[in-house]
Amino acid sequence: MKLQTERLIITEFDLSMAEAVHLNSLDDDTRRFVPDEVFETVGDACEVLSKLIELYDSGDGPLVYPVLLTDGTNIGYVQLVPVTDGYEVGYHIAQAYTSNGYATEALKAFLDFILPLMSIDSVCGICLAENRASQRVLQKCGFVKVYEGVDNYQGEARETVKYILDKR
Repeated sequence: MKLQTERLIITEFDLSMAEAVHLNSLDDDTRRFVPDEVFETVGDACEVLSKLIELYDSGDGPLVYPVLLTDGTNIGYVQLVPVTDGYEVGYHIAQAYTSNGYATEALKAFLDFILPLMSIDSVCGICLAENRASQRVLQKCGFVKVYEGVDNYQGEARETVKYILDKR
């Protein structure tokens, strides 16, 4: 897969990206909002990337794709994850690149590609209630808030928000 927008490229991971993934994962936002995606070493990132790369051919999830600037700089990822009642999208842009509209641009392009490819009409997005930036991204991409309250978030009872995008 290779998607290109005006400013971004969304493609498949390869192991040469392990160092960038490791460095991007160390920012404060990752530690705060998605601590299970912090890779303390390049080896940790390489191990996870190897598993994710294997999933591209199987079509099983999670399907995670790097987001690159057009110059090749790795700035984050977008993903589609199978969940109990369908699919969930996820995304993260490294803190050094936030507030530039990259997450919205990447998620819109990704959704336009992945939903028809996977024959999906509806997808959710879930984030911590305190993550206002992530909520804005979902809203800008057409998601509608359907729930706000305490729920299980990465093994802890946390205040969360759930959004749905329904293309039916």
